[in-house]
Amino acid sequence: MIAGLSKAINQYLAPLLALTSLLLVIFAYLAPSVMLQTQVALLTVTPSISLTQPQGNGQSIDGPSIFLGALGSCERPNNGAAVTCVPPTVSPKYDLSVLPSNAPNLLTAPTATTPAFIAVSLAFSIMFFLLFTFTALRSKLGKAGAFFDKPAVQRSTAWIGLMGFMIGLTSFLVIRMWFGKAVEDFNAAILEGGQGSPQLVAATSNGFVSALNFILIQPCGIQRWSV
Repeated sequence: MIAGLSKAINQYLAPLLALTSLLLVIFAYLAPSVMLQTQVALLTVTPSISLTQPQGNGQSIDGPSIFLGALGSCERPNNGAAVTCVPPTVSPKYDLSVLPSNAPNLLTAPTATTPAFIAVSLAFSIMFFLLFTFTALRSKLGKAGAFFDKPAVQRSTAWIGLMGFMIGLTSFLVIRMWFGKAVEDFNAAILEGGQGSPQLVAATSNGFVSALNFILIQPCGIQRWSV
């Protein structure tokens, strides 16, 4: 029974987990310009009084929103308006025209090579997934399975997977640091402006989970918060 369970994990569960991971990365890469316009983004700017009126106790307000990703951006002038997106490209130029004129102009796209490297990483990851799946199921492929039983093929598969992982990890780290600094500067500028600033707040995200980063200015100094 244990041997059968171990075989099932190697043959079916591992490829399934690899496919799930690959799909999530593709969703995060293509959003919001291509798909999931308001559900998935790497950086968002939404209407909020959490910075200008912290005592508002999370009161929701209406206002412009923008959603930034690796390939482009989407925006809407208010909560009830339709979302419009710029065409996706590996060298995106974000459309921030829906933001008020007094909003900090600190949100810029990362270097053009970063989205391109993510695309290369995805290509390697897709190749790895296919080769890994065929290798795991080689016993069911008949004579064709003998090709994937060769040590050279298995070593090549491992190297392709490693290259895809390292390139993707490095590229997403660059984007995360770029957007993280932009969010800190944006929210700090809103805080410094006080109640006269636009009622907006920026937040970073890994694509599916958002994190609010801002700097709280107090008489005793500056404190950085992450929620």
